[in-house]
Amino acid sequence: MLGNFDFDVIRRALPYLFYEGMTFTLTLTALAAFGGLVFGTALALMRLSGLKLLGRIAGIYVDFMRSLPLVLVIFWFYFLVPYIGQWLTGASRPISVGAFASSLITFIMFEAAYFSEIMRAGIQSISRGQPAAASALGLTYAQTMRYVVLPQAFRNMLPVLITQTIVLFQDTSLVYVLSITDFLGAASKVAQRDGRLVEMYLFAAVVYFTISCIASFGVRRLQARIAIIR
Repeated sequence: MLGNFDFDVIRRALPYLFYEGMTFTLTLTALAAFGGLVFGTALALMRLSGLKLLGRIAGIYVDFMRSLPLVLVIFWFYFLVPYIGQWLTGASRPISVGAFASSLITFIMFEAAYFSEIMRAGIQSISRGQPAAASALGLTYAQTMRYVVLPQAFRNMLPVLITQTIVLFQDTSLVYVLSITDFLGAASKVAQRDGRLVEMYLFAAVVYFTISCIASFGVRRLQARIAIIR
């Protein structure tokens, strides 16, 4: 069966696949993970605050996002963000945002719901005696969270946060529905141009599998090191 494969089509497409496709995929993954982590941490703090209204708003947001298919959220933001931009700027027509900005906003908003639950678990894993001790030393709530609780919560949740980022890396392939040239989109364009669907999609699967496996191995090593520190 492999005798009919044209592996040379993969070799010829490598610069395009990695310089353009993979660069876009990794950039989107890194920016979305950072934005999702910042927004998710804010959501976690809202859910753990003593103000019930803030906790309820954050809870509704998290439950809403987690109940929707990601591909639907991608479409939703792609068509909605231009109208939000029009509303914010007072322009006479919808603002042209572009596929990249739209997809980035989508992943930040969507992933924040998952990162917030991870951070909430991490914050709750810190002994209650530590915030009490920080308060006894005169630290405010914000200082306690910044200098005592959050650094330990990040360290405890780091393997889970990286695992969620691996999932995000795989999910970014869904931006092909917006005709964006990510790694899978680039492979799809080459496959359709050269009529080599099997070769290109098989190669794309091998690349995603390899990168995810290497990252997962790194997570296991990190978990082992954190366990030793504890």
